[in-house]
Amino acid sequence: MILKLNSEQKDRVLNYVAKEPSINLFIIGDIEQYGFDKDFQEVWGNFDDENNLKGVLLRYTNNFIPYIENLDEDVSQFKEIIKSYKGNKIISGKDTIIEKFKDVLNNYDEKITYFCELRDNKKLLSWDNSIKYAKEEDAQRIYDLLLTIDEFSIKDSVDSIRDRIKDNSKIVYYIENDKKEMITTSQIVAENSKSAMVVGVATRDGYREKGYMSKCLSKSCSDLLERNKSLCLFYDNPKAGKVYHKIGFEELGIWTMLVENI
Repeated sequence: MILKLNSEQKDRVLNYVAKEPSINLFIIGDIEQYGFDKDFQEVWGNFDDENNLKGVLLRYTNNFIPYIENLDEDVSQFKEIIKSYKGNKIISGKDTIIEKFKDVLNNYDEKITYFCELRDNKKLLSWDNSIKYAKEEDAQRIYDLLLTIDEFSIKDSVDSIRDRIKDNSKIVYYIENDKKEMITTSQIVAENSKSAMVVGVATRDGYREKGYMSKCLSKSCSDLLERNKSLCLFYDNPKAGKVYHKIGFEELGIWTMLVENI
């Protein structure tokens, strides 16, 4: 039985998805931040005959994230819910789950990334006071650094970076050179009560393979681990993946995103 959920089921839903807190970072974060009564967000639960929760589907605008603990669960009703919405839809999540939803979209692009998690500080590197926290006035320098990274598609503007630093939805760690240019950065976003995500890990050309990235990343991860949060990240560059594994990130699997083309 599928039910649209409300605040009365909040703890129950969060306990269910917290079994895999990193893979469900977006579901946990969106529920904690926006709840169940916003027009741009809805959450459904799939219950068995004994009223046990067996699956969750979250909609944030036209982005859908399904989660089921048991891959044998019937997801047909979740699929019908997604089909009922108009416009270009995105379905994303753990690859083994998303495999069951590929027939929902007629024409789509598929993006696959590796998904990693860090739960302890055993392999983190040491750091020093060269690592700084970005302030609102550093937004332009952050943007300028990210522009130099060929692999990045910059979606944030200088203003949005500044706003997110101001409201603490983005925490930016960085190292600068003698010219006050940022040479490496590591960013924390999507922090919730269980976990947070590492994004925007970048090092300026000419400063790579010198340990700056690992040191900066180790500091940012250590701060979150001290608050009893697990860290997760996506990557599709094997070279970057080696750096993450070196400091203790362990691969959880593959994250798949289906982007509908209409």
